[in-house]
Amino acid sequence: MLPEDGVPQGIRPVGAAGAEDVRSQDMPPDPNMTPARDSTPARDAAAPAEAADPAAAGGGSADGDPGPHSGSAGQNRWWIYRGSGQPLYDTSLRELLPDPPPWRRFTGGPVVAPPPADDEEVERRLGTPSGRSPASDQLRREADMVNAALLLRRPLLVTGRPGTGKSSLAYRISRELRLGRVLRWHITSRTTLRSGLYEYDAIGRVQDSAALRAAADGTAGDGATDGSAPSEERLPGIGDYVQLGPLGTALLPYETPRVLLIDELDKSDQDLANDLLSVFEEGQFTISELLRARRRHPRVSVLTDDPEGGAEIVGGVVRCRAFPVVVITSNGEREFPPAFLRRCLRLRMPDPDRAQLIDMVTAHLAEGAVTRAGDGGDLIERFLRRSRERGGLAVDQLLNSVYLATSGRLPTDAGALDELVDALWHRLDGAGAESRPG
Repeated sequence: MLPEDGVPQGIRPVGAAGAEDVRSQDMPPDPNMTPARDSTPARDAAAPAEAADPAAAGGGSADGDPGPHSGSAGQNRWWIYRGSGQPLYDTSLRELLPDPPPWRRFTGGPVVAPPPADDEEVERRLGTPSGRSPASDQLRREADMVNAALLLRRPLLVTGRPGTGKSSLAYRISRELRLGRVLRWHITSRTTLRSGLYEYDAIGRVQDSAALRAAADGTAGDGATDGSAPSEERLPGIGDYVQLGPLGTALLPYETPRVLLIDELDKSDQDLANDLLSVFEEGQFTISELLRARRRHPRVSVLTDDPEGGAEIVGGVVRCRAFPVVVITSNGEREFPPAFLRRCLRLRMPDPDRAQLIDMVTAHLAEGAVTRAGDGGDLIERFLRRSRERGGLAVDQLLNSVYLATSGRLPTDAGALDELVDALWHRLDGAGAESRPG
């Protein structure tokens, strides 16, 4: 998948050959299996609990793979994103991520301040960090593709059935790599590339100009003016009328990449995927209104998609420095052009298995929530069976049922939970809700 040159200690990136060797060396051990050999017991004994796995913490791996503080060798490791759910400890993506390929190198500036954190939104979507099973083949494949996208600076196209956690992947990446607030661009049939890049409030500027002119005329009639005519210089700056969208904000010259979620791209107009090609390839775009005014206003401060956010644009051009981590989701409602697919890495998100469902319930509803639901582990088995019978169910349908079952407010009769489950676990293919017969 990637060149093998310069990789220390014989550890190779995952590719056609040697993939299992790399995974067994660098992935964290399964808690249910015999622990892997640890070459640094003294350091691990003194480390905090969340950094007990040095590789997950950004340090050396259990088999001696050097960490980020070991110089350039630490930048050649494959497992940057691990899918463990635990944030990087005592390091950052900037230290772990090697230089991009020459054809994906961008040099935008001036550097923008780091994005704000949004822990509340991340916890709302993912729950509290929990120990996801690192030995899962599904999570290994997911981590493979995320790491490839990080190293190649390419968008990741995530497909799969609705409700399988495609959008959540962007928030998991942001939490684990500590990349701050996720920029979300929700796509509809009316979405255009321009709306994702920026908006210019021309009408607002005209109205402000007219209001200023009217105010100047009124004061002139009262003899309270110095006789100067209203001018553009008396208006707020042009940047006050420009706001970058999620895509435009992600392409600002940050020192470390932003996470951009482009949600449900398959619902867009046919042309949007093609329109994105040049932006993904060039890593930049122009703001025509600022480009025309660049002689009078070479540097303009504009609003961004972040709350209270702002950035300085030079010469009307936005050019990225670190290509963003772009997660594009699709429910498979239509195919994308070959040229677009060629520029993306593809990840098929399968239905979560039993272990993953338990992890998700635990993350949102605390330890033992499935057992307290009244059916023990059988509730998960029932959900998996019903999902197969009804063409696939969404994870939030399980969360809703477990939450109500553990709320202590259900009727005490034996059939109450069964009736509730049938109502909540309705089909997602348009057939509508189903209820128990009789």
